[in-house]
Amino acid sequence: MGVTTATDEATETVSASVVGGSGFTGGELLRLIAGHPNFELTQATSRQYSGKSIGSIHPNFRGSELRFTEPDDLDSVDVLFAATPHGVTMEHIDAFEDAADTVVDLSADFRLATEGQYDDWYDGHSCPEKLEKAEYALPEVNRENLPGADIIASGGCNATATILGLKPLADTGVLDDAHVVVDVKVGSSEGGAGGGEASSHAERSGVVRPYAPTGHRHEAEIEQWLGLSVSFTCHAVDMVRGASATCHVFPDGPVSKRDLWTAYREAYEDEPFMRLVAGGSGSYRYPEPKAVAGTNYGDVGFELDAANKRVVVFSAIDNMMKGSAGQAVHAANVALGFEETAGLEFTGLHPVGSP
Repeated sequence: MGVTTATDEATETVSASVVGGSGFTGGELLRLIAGHPNFELTQATSRQYSGKSIGSIHPNFRGSELRFTEPDDLDSVDVLFAATPHGVTMEHIDAFEDAADTVVDLSADFRLATEGQYDDWYDGHSCPEKLEKAEYALPEVNRENLPGADIIASGGCNATATILGLKPLADTGVLDDAHVVVDVKVGSSEGGAGGGEASSHAERSGVVRPYAPTGHRHEAEIEQWLGLSVSFTCHAVDMVRGASATCHVFPDGPVSKRDLWTAYREAYEDEPFMRLVAGGSGSYRYPEPKAVAGTNYGDVGFELDAANKRVVVFSAIDNMMKGSAGQAVHAANVALGFEETAGLEFTGLHPVGSP
């Protein structure tokens, strides 16, 4: 770790690399790390684009001298961020740990706690002995276990939106014996830069397409962190960035509007990236992805449907930020003892086009 001097104060800096830097989420990591006061970006890898400048793939980096290198030739760094498809990090975790003191993985490879969960929800796990040392990245639910973590696993975007929306109700017992139905709308960037035929503009434009009516893998994370199963469905919609979760909660007992305000304020009043948006004035009365595009904020809100004994919870995030790269950097900040908001201060734009 090095030290650089800015004015009269010393700012600790750590070296960082991004494995799989050519994808959408890899590009977001590059952007965040390059603008981070405590990170020095030293390497970005891409097997497909090795030797090309990062600006040739990510146009917001035009003019950068950094070029993609082969992922088999890793620099020694303090922090390695892996933005690779599912299955890659678990196969290369030993090499990643040899190259870096801290590994932050953005795939699903270390999100779950047990080998049995991977047998049930994925295709098994090739190094289950490493699961015990991995920590879930979302600080709002796992902050106390992040400092000093060796392996950090960023959560899935759909799970993140759902967990953030429902966590205050879980903490206060409202979800005990409740029936919960979750409907998530998500943008095309969730499918990655190589999302396939269904993600092409001609096919994606104008759709509200159910793509995981039942059995979505992110249900495992939700159950793990909220302690309950939910009826969960995802839709692909005509936007690029964003995940919006609408959660219909049918509690076992009475719940008042005051109970809801108390639960959400107590859960999030001290959280730097959580905002309560519950039926105020103006055009943006409830959470929606457009209002958080490009930011690490999570907006949550609710309404009480007393006549039907239902609580409706809304949450919105940028799937590539709070749902992936931003969450990963936030967790790394906590793990390394940096200011939590470092490198994540962008508050978004208004007005802005489709996220």
